[in-house]
Amino acid sequence: MTPSTLEHLLAIESIRQLKAAYCRLVDTKQWGRLQALFTADATVAGFGSVPDGSGPAAFVAGVAARIRESVSLHHVHAPEIVLTGADTARGCWPMMDYVEFPNAATIAERGWIGWGFYEEEYRRVGGEWRISFMRLARQRMDDFEPDHPALKPGRIAPDPGWL
Repeated sequence: MTPSTLEHLLAIESIRQLKAAYCRLVDTKQWGRLQALFTADATVAGFGSVPDGSGPAAFVAGVAARIRESVSLHHVHAPEIVLTGADTARGCWPMMDYVEFPNAATIAERGWIGWGFYEEEYRRVGGEWRISFMRLARQRMDDFEPDHPALKPGRIAPDPGWL
Protein backbone atom coordinates (compact mmCIF):
# COMPACT_ATOMS: atom_id res chain seq x y z
CA MET A 1 0.00 0.00 0.00
CA THR A 2 1.27 3.48 -0.83
CA PRO A 3 -0.89 6.05 0.98
CA SER A 4 -0.16 9.74 0.87
CA THR A 5 2.27 10.87 3.53
CA LEU A 6 -0.44 12.69 5.48
CA GLU A 7 -2.84 9.71 5.38
CA HIS A 8 -0.03 7.42 6.47
CA LEU A 9 0.97 9.65 9.40
CA LEU A 10 -2.65 10.14 10.51
CA ALA A 11 -3.25 6.38 10.53
CA ILE A 12 -0.08 5.73 12.51
CA GLU A 13 -0.94 8.44 15.03
CA SER A 14 -4.46 7.04 15.45
CA ILE A 15 -2.99 3.61 16.17
CA ARG A 16 -0.53 5.13 18.64
CA GLN A 17 -3.42 6.82 20.44
CA LEU A 18 -5.32 3.52 20.45
CA LYS A 19 -2.45 1.72 22.19
CA ALA A 20 -1.98 4.56 24.68
CA ALA A 21 -5.66 4.26 25.56
CA TYR A 22 -5.25 0.48 25.96
CA CYS A 23 -2.50 0.94 28.57
CA ARG A 24 -4.38 3.68 30.43
CA LEU A 25 -7.67 1.77 30.50
CA VAL A 26 -6.01 -1.43 31.76
CA ASP A 27 -4.23 0.47 34.52
CA THR A 28 -7.29 2.49 35.56
CA LYS A 29 -9.44 -0.68 35.44
CA GLN A 30 -11.98 0.69 32.93
CA TRP A 31 -13.05 -2.68 31.59
CA GLY A 32 -16.02 -1.61 29.42
CA ARG A 33 -14.02 1.10 27.69
CA LEU A 34 -11.13 -1.33 27.24
CA GLN A 35 -13.29 -3.85 25.39
CA ALA A 36 -14.45 -1.12 22.98
CA LEU A 37 -10.85 -0.80 21.68
CA PHE A 38 -11.14 -4.20 19.95
CA THR A 39 -12.95 -5.32 16.83
CA ALA A 40 -15.86 -7.66 17.57
CA ASP A 41 -13.93 -10.58 16.05
CA ALA A 42 -10.54 -9.79 17.64
CA THR A 43 -8.45 -12.55 19.18
CA VAL A 44 -5.58 -12.55 21.67
CA ALA A 45 -2.67 -14.87 22.40
CA GLY A 46 0.12 -15.14 24.96
CA PHE A 47 -1.82 -13.95 28.00
CA GLY A 48 -1.92 -16.03 31.15
CA SER A 49 -5.39 -14.77 31.98
CA VAL A 50 -7.20 -16.39 29.00
CA PRO A 51 -6.61 -19.16 26.47
CA ASP A 52 -5.09 -18.27 23.08
CA GLY A 53 -7.81 -17.40 20.57
CA SER A 54 -10.06 -15.73 23.15
CA GLY A 55 -12.21 -12.83 21.99
CA PRO A 56 -12.53 -9.35 23.49
CA ALA A 57 -15.16 -10.15 26.15
CA ALA A 58 -13.26 -13.17 27.49
CA PHE A 59 -9.95 -11.29 27.35
CA VAL A 60 -11.25 -8.30 29.30
CA ALA A 61 -13.01 -10.55 31.84
CA GLY A 62 -9.81 -12.57 32.30
CA VAL A 63 -7.59 -9.52 32.71
CA ALA A 64 -10.10 -7.95 35.10
CA ALA A 65 -10.22 -11.09 37.22
CA ARG A 66 -6.43 -11.37 37.29
CA ILE A 67 -5.39 -7.77 38.04
CA ARG A 68 -8.51 -6.08 39.44
CA GLU A 69 -6.96 -5.76 42.93
CA SER A 70 -3.54 -4.68 41.68
CA VAL A 71 -1.68 -1.51 41.05
CA SER A 72 -0.56 -1.94 37.46
CA LEU A 73 1.56 0.09 35.08
CA HIS A 74 1.77 -0.85 31.41
CA HIS A 75 4.27 1.03 29.29
CA VAL A 76 4.87 0.70 25.57
CA HIS A 77 7.69 2.32 23.64
CA ALA A 78 8.85 3.19 20.12
CA PRO A 79 6.39 1.20 18.01
CA GLU A 80 6.97 -0.03 14.51
CA ILE A 81 3.69 0.33 12.60
CA VAL A 82 3.17 -0.77 9.01
CA LEU A 83 0.03 -0.13 6.99
CA THR A 84 -0.89 -3.38 5.22
CA GLY A 85 -3.95 -2.05 3.39
CA ALA A 86 -6.27 0.95 3.27
CA ASP A 87 -7.88 -0.11 6.55
CA THR A 88 -5.41 -2.60 8.04
CA ALA A 89 -2.07 -2.38 9.82
CA ARG A 90 0.41 -4.32 11.93
CA GLY A 91 2.46 -3.11 14.85
CA CYS A 92 5.14 -4.24 17.26
CA TRP A 93 5.49 -2.45 20.59
CA PRO A 94 8.30 -3.03 23.10
CA MET A 95 6.57 -3.25 26.46
CA MET A 96 7.10 -3.30 30.22
CA ASP A 97 4.50 -4.07 32.83
CA TYR A 98 4.60 -3.73 36.60
CA VAL A 99 1.82 -5.44 38.52
CA GLU A 100 1.63 -5.34 42.33
CA PHE A 101 -0.98 -6.79 44.64
CA PRO A 102 -0.69 -4.69 47.82
CA ASN A 103 -2.83 -7.03 49.94
CA ALA A 104 -1.06 -10.26 48.96
CA ALA A 105 -0.51 -12.74 51.80
CA THR A 106 3.02 -13.71 50.70
CA ILE A 107 5.84 -12.15 48.72
CA ALA A 108 5.38 -14.86 46.08
CA GLU A 109 1.92 -13.43 45.40
CA ARG A 110 2.91 -9.74 45.46
CA GLY A 111 3.51 -9.23 41.77
CA TRP A 112 5.94 -9.04 38.88
CA ILE A 113 7.80 -6.88 36.42
CA GLY A 114 7.75 -8.10 32.82
CA TRP A 115 9.26 -7.17 29.48
CA GLY A 116 8.58 -8.19 25.92
CA PHE A 117 6.58 -7.15 22.88
CA TYR A 118 2.98 -6.63 21.91
CA GLU A 119 2.54 -7.91 18.35
CA GLU A 120 -0.71 -6.56 16.98
CA GLU A 121 -2.96 -6.20 13.98
CA TYR A 122 -5.41 -3.35 13.51
CA ARG A 123 -8.45 -2.70 11.39
CA ARG A 124 -10.29 0.54 10.74
CA VAL A 125 -14.00 0.06 11.47
CA GLY A 126 -16.43 2.92 10.95
CA GLY A 127 -13.50 5.31 10.58
CA GLU A 128 -11.91 4.25 13.90
CA TRP A 129 -8.84 2.06 14.32
CA ARG A 130 -9.35 -0.99 16.53
CA ILE A 131 -7.18 -3.91 17.67
CA SER A 132 -8.08 -7.03 15.68
CA PHE A 133 -5.30 -9.29 17.02
CA MET A 134 -2.97 -8.94 19.99
CA ARG A 135 -0.18 -11.28 21.09
CA LEU A 136 1.96 -10.73 24.16
CA ALA A 137 5.43 -12.14 23.51
CA ARG A 138 7.23 -12.04 26.84
CA GLN A 139 11.01 -12.19 26.96
CA ARG A 140 11.36 -11.86 30.71
CA MET A 141 9.10 -11.84 33.74
CA ASP A 142 10.52 -11.38 37.25
CA ASP A 143 8.47 -12.03 40.38
CA PHE A 144 9.09 -9.60 43.20
CA GLU A 145 11.93 -10.49 45.56
CA PRO A 146 11.37 -10.57 49.34
CA ASP A 147 13.08 -7.18 49.73
CA HIS A 148 10.88 -5.47 47.10
CA PRO A 149 9.67 -2.21 48.69
CA ALA A 150 6.01 -2.01 49.67
CA LEU A 151 3.71 0.56 48.11
CA LYS A 152 3.82 3.90 49.86
CA PRO A 153 0.45 5.30 50.95
CA GLY A 154 -0.77 8.73 49.94
CA ARG A 155 -0.03 8.63 46.22
CA ILE A 156 -2.45 10.38 43.88
CA ALA A 157 -4.42 7.85 41.87
CA PRO A 158 -5.07 8.54 38.19
CA ASP A 159 -8.49 9.98 37.40
CA PRO A 160 -10.40 7.42 35.26
CA GLY A 161 -12.54 10.23 33.84
CA TRP A 162 -9.65 12.48 32.86
CA LEU A 163 -10.09 11.74 29.13
